[in-house]
Amino acid sequence: MTDAPAAEAPPTDELRTGLVAALEAELGDAVVGSFVRPGDDVWVRVATDAWRSAGEAALHRLGCRFFSFLSAIDWLPSPFGRYEDSDVDVPLAEKLAAAGDAVIETGYAGGDTRFQVFARVVNLERRVGITLKVDVPDDTMTVESWLRTYAGANWHEREAHEMFGIGFAGHPALRPLYLPTDFEGHPMRKDFPLLARVVKPWPGIVDVEPMPDEGPGEGAPADSTDDADDETPAEEGS
Repeated sequence: MTDAPAAEAPPTDELRTGLVAALEAELGDAVVGSFVRPGDDVWVRVATDAWRSAGEAALHRLGCRFFSFLSAIDWLPSPFGRYEDSDVDVPLAEKLAAAGDAVIETGYAGGDTRFQVFARVVNLERRVGITLKVDVPDDTMTVESWLRTYAGANWHEREAHEMFGIGFAGHPALRPLYLPTDFEGHPMRKDFPLLARVVKPWPGIVDVEPMPDEGPGEGAPADSTDDADDETPAEEGS
């Protein structure tokens, strides 16, 4: 009787788990979630009131001097589904009302709110990056600005404010970047309807063009091959 092979130990990543440990040492209980994918990446979620402190810790404690990006995400499942499959006969009000019953599932490191802000910073010397994320409170829709820590966050926060309606306390000028100043709504929210797609089918459903190698039975018109054959003798004799 042979012994069963020993189970392999799960992979570890001391570099990235070390980043999490350093943040926990700096921020304590404000680190509310983390996820390490060994050899690949790391995500850390912090408490809302510790967002600015997390940026400062990333810069000074983790040595992440390179600011990659800051953005936001709306975890609400779209009440419209895929616009390609949308049912244009369902009234818009009914679709929006159904969104209130949707189950929200967040990504790595979890989350407790519909909206989250996340940012990516990198330690170039150690060649490792970290994604920090924070829950955006539903009642205030505001988190602290990173502008004083990472100057590159300026336009990123303005974009998130414009597209998601998220405020960044301490940012001096959350002016629009893309939209007219009198534009109403926030286009990147899942419940912001693309009205042209709500009132009529997605044009790709009916405007399908056959691929060059498709025959009549595969999407090309039934007489397309006959026309091509009729032109061939004339071309050869010219």
